[in-house]
Amino acid sequence: MLFAWDPDKRDINRERHKLDLLDAQLLFDGRPVITYPSPRDSELRFVSTGQIGPKFYSVVWTERGEAIRLISFRRARDGEERAYRARFG
Repeated sequence: MLFAWDPDKRDINRERHKLDLLDAQLLFDGRPVITYPSPRDSELRFVSTGQIGPKFYSVVWTERGEAIRLISFRRARDGEERAYRARFG
């Protein structure tokens, strides 16, 4: 799977959320995740939430050509974690 990101967005994400977009790739390794659309302007974006270690994280992403473009990576919100637990236990 091919991933892409904006280097400036990566720096902003590390500063704002203390998380590296590179680590968001883990949520695409086949582990259980919930994904829902999150359209923005004319671009169709998605939010995927999954567990990494004991914590839950969400990544905002879109498809650009053959790549998954990572936009933001953060700790999951309470509602996202609840939705995950409701589906996967």
